[in-house]
Amino acid sequence: MTVYATRRERRPSSLPYDRARRVGSADADRRGERFGGDGDENRGHEIGHTLSMLPPPPPDTRPFDVVGIGATSVDFVYQLPAYPAPTASLAKMRISHHFISCGGQVATALATCARLGLRAKFIGVTGTDDNAKRVRRDLEERGIDLGDVVIRDVSNQYAVILVDEHSGERIVLWDRDDRLKLRERELPPDLASTARVVHVDDVDVNAAIRAAAIARAGGAVVTSDIDRLDDRTMELVQAVTFPMFAEHVPAALTGIADPAGALRALRRVHPGLLVVTLGVRGAMALEGDRLHHMPAFSVEAVDTTGAGDVFRGSFIFAYLNGWPIEQTLRFANAAAAVSCTRLGAIASVPSLEEAERLIAEATAAR
Repeated sequence: MTVYATRRERRPSSLPYDRARRVGSADADRRGERFGGDGDENRGHEIGHTLSMLPPPPPDTRPFDVVGIGATSVDFVYQLPAYPAPTASLAKMRISHHFISCGGQVATALATCARLGLRAKFIGVTGTDDNAKRVRRDLEERGIDLGDVVIRDVSNQYAVILVDEHSGERIVLWDRDDRLKLRERELPPDLASTARVVHVDDVDVNAAIRAAAIARAGGAVVTSDIDRLDDRTMELVQAVTFPMFAEHVPAALTGIADPAGALRALRRVHPGLLVVTLGVRGAMALEGDRLHHMPAFSVEAVDTTGAGDVFRGSFIFAYLNGWPIEQTLRFANAAAAVSCTRLGAIASVPSLEEAERLIAEATAAR
C-alpha cells in the first residue's frame, strides 16, 4: 500500500525546544472535472469560518514562474529486502536494486514545477566533482535555468538512501561540505523582480531569510520547505508567505503533537496560509481560521524519497493556476503519491496527466 510521506529523514534539532522558540494557468471550467467534484474520498474536511489568505501572484510577465533557492544532492539509492539491523539475519543482505538519482529539496521541487510546465530557475551552490556535473546536467535537461548557480571547488552534496522494497519507506544518510553554503551576498540583485514565486528551503537559512525579504519586498510570493529546527527557524517561518512544514516540525516548534493544534498555535506568529505534509495521512492547511485536511491517495509505494518535494512543487503549480486550496491540496497529494510509485527523487517527478489520472481513478472507484 501506501501513499506519500514527507521526503527526508527527520534530522534532529541541534537545539533544545526552547531555543527553537516554541509558540503556545488551468481552465476554470475543467476544475470540477479534474478533481472529481464533491465526493467523500480524498475530499477535504473543513472546520470553521473561511477567510482567504491567498494573495494573488505577480503577473506572468516576470521572467520566471518560480525561482528556487537551496540545495541539490546526488542520491545513491539502494532497494533492500528489509531494513538492515545488527542481527544475524539482517546484518548482511543482497541489494535488490540500485541506481543513482539526482535530488535535493529545492531541486526536486523545481523539477516538479518544470515537468508541470512552469518556467523555473535554480539558485544555489554546487561543487565541481562528477556528482555536481550530474545534477547540473539533469536540471538543465529539464529546462531549469542555472544562470545564477554558484560553483565552488568542493564535492557536491550526496546521499545514500536505503529503501525497504516492501513498504517504500527509506533511511537517508547524507553529507554536505560546509563550503557549499550559499552566502547572502551571492543572491542575484534582480531577485525581487525575477519571479512570481520564490521557493526556499532551510538548508542555508540565513540566505533563505534574506531571499524571502528581498522577494516579498518586490511583490513575489515566497513558499518554503521547512524540515529542521535551528535558532532561526521561526524567523524563516515569519519571513515567507506560505510556510510548508514537514510532518514533525509544527509539533517541535509548538510542543503540540496534534497537527491541527500546532498549526493553530503557529497562527499567532504567522497570519497567512500554513501547510503541513502528513505522510500517509495526507496534508493539512490552515487558511485564516479554517482548517483543511486532505487525505492521501492509496498507492503501492516503491520509494517515498521525493514525495514531500513533489508536493511542494505541485502546490506552487496549483497556486499559480488559481486553484482553491482544497483542489490544490488534492492535486499536490496526488502528484506526491504518483512519485512514491517510482524510485528516486527527481526521477520520480510525475506529469500533470499522471496526477490527474490518479485523481480520476480515485473518483471513479468511490
